[in-house]
This record gives sequence, structure tokens and C-alpha cells, in this order.
Amino acid sequence: MLNVLIIGASGYAGAELVNYMNRHTFANVKKIFVSKNSLDLGKLFSEVHQQFKNIIDLRFEAISNSNCIKKNIDAVFLATDHSVSHSLVPFFLSSGCIVFDLSAAYRIKKSKVYLSYYGFVHQYKELLKKSVYGLAEWKEKKIKKANLIAVPGCYATCIQLALKPLIEEDVLCNKNMPIINAVSGVSGAGRKANLNNSFCEVSLQPYNIFTHRHNPEIVEQLGIPVIFIPHLGSFSRGIIATITCKLKSNIKSIDIYNIFHKFYKNKPLIRMYKKFLPSIRSVEKQPFCDIGFIIKDNYIVIVTAEDNLLKGAAAQAVQCFNIRFGFSETESII
Repeated sequence: MLNVLIIGASGYAGAELVNYMNRHTFANVKKIFVSKNSLDLGKLFSEVHQQFKNIIDLRFEAISNSNCIKKNIDAVFLATDHSVSHSLVPFFLSSGCIVFDLSAAYRIKKSKVYLSYYGFVHQYKELLKKSVYGLAEWKEKKIKKANLIAVPGCYATCIQLALKPLIEEDVLCNKNMPIINAVSGVSGAGRKANLNNSFCEVSLQPYNIFTHRHNPEIVEQLGIPVIFIPHLGSFSRGIIATITCKLKSNIKSIDIYNIFHKFYKNKPLIRMYKKFLPSIRSVEKQPFCDIGFIIKDNYIVIVTAEDNLLKGAAAQAVQCFNIRFGFSETESII
């Protein structure tokens, strides 16, 4: 039985983590933490997330180096702001914990990106070099040996899982960049109140074109340039991405299906579609990434969907936990 801490447990992704790890056969959630300024400090988890009444009644404690760790903690999940994770990761690693960081603080190898996209100067470049990017279906061997796993961003997960097989098999035309239109629910912006995320204020609209924080992450991991156009949708959770690419000549639908099958046939959290295309409804509150596609005249349109709080965050973090410690990949997830 592994002892686990979850920091940032009051947020949407953090709450999903608590739920998954609470029902994990081989894990024991010792404590859950929020910031010392959080309105949820001192409350029970089930007070804040009432669907867990009489199921999870842990109390939120304030995060500080003195009370987080002392003995027998095996793993820590950080569902915290990027700048907070940036500071906490070295402490937990030095305490002998395996760290699963859901922020972007250790995802991108180019340290200069952090000032441009995240507003802070990265102070731990050696740790950045050692972090393992936790795209679970593609980084399994490295995750098994890692002490610091940087869980990918929600958009980045959805997009990479759709494009990486085609890039690996070199079937995309090199002269045309993939064009990615992706729509996320408002939970991707976090639980903290914000007028722009109010139900009455949200309308379907694009934002941060060319400047979204996940853009350098996507490009670094794919190894090719893309045009990424994120949108905010008036729904609570989920991401759907429509990706348009030009293929090399004489690539047929069966070829593309066989490529996806080659890479994902033994990956339990990837679901391939043949006759239909994915939707938000198909993945909401589910841990899967669903992928479908259509081809016409050397163009392919890939449609991929996931729940941004699950496969885009908590489910993938737990998937990495399971891989790292040698459990079934879907333990507590399915």
C-alpha cells in the first residue's frame, strides 16, 4: 500500500484525483491540501464536493513544507498553479517522493518558454532536464523509471494522441501544417470565480490564437509546427478537437486505421471510431480519448475528444502513477 498526498485537492482536477486515488486498491490518501488562503481550508472534502458525502471525508489542510511530509510518503500529486508547482517539486523530490505534477512547470524543456508563456523564470533547469513528459500511451518506458512525471496539458493530450501516430509513420505532407480547431469547456480555466467564466458570460469564441500556453508544449512534443486555434465553449467539461491535415499521395482510410491500430491496439484508454465521429457527450466523465477521422482528396480530418478533467488531467495522472508503480494501467480509472 502506497501513501499518497494530493495538493490542490479542492479544484476540479484535484477533486477527480482524490476520487480516483481514494478507490485505488494499492494507495492510501494520507492528506489533502489547499493553499493557506483558500476558502476551503479546514472544510471536509465532502462539504466542498457534495457528491462524495459519506464517501470521502478527509479535511483540507494548509500547504506548507513543515506539515506536508515527514514519514512514509511515497507519491505526491500536484494539482496546483504552475508557479506553485515550480517551487514545491524540488522539496518533494528531496524528500524521496515520486512527484506527479499536473501543472506545466516541468513539461517543456526549453526554459525560456516559461517567462514568455507562464510569467516566471524557471529556477530548476537540472530538474527540468530530468522530468519525464507523462503522455502515458507514448512514454511508458520512461515513466516506469521517473521520479518526476510532468502530466501533459489537456489540449496537448487530445491533439498529440491524434497526430503522433501519423507523424511517426510519416504519412503527412511536409508542406502543410496541421490546423487544429479545439473547443474546451470552462472547467479548464479552474474553479476560482471569474466573470469571464460565468455561465451567462461565456459564448463560443476563439482565444489566444498563436499564443496559447499549450502551443509550445504541443510543438515541442510533436516535432512539427502546427496552427492551434483554441475555443472556449459554453459547457462545463470536455474537449473536442477537429484537426485538418494534408496526406501524402495514395493514403487510404484503411491505411490510417491500420496506423492507429498499430499504436493503440493495446491502449485501454484510447477508443477508435470507424462509422461515427467522437463527441463531447461520448467522453464526458469518462477517462478515454476517442479518435475518429474522415479522408477525402488527400486531406484528413481527425476528430478527437476527451474529458479535460480526466484523460486531460486526473485520469492521465493516475494512469502514470499505475505505470510508474507497476499496477494495471487502468487500476481505479475504469
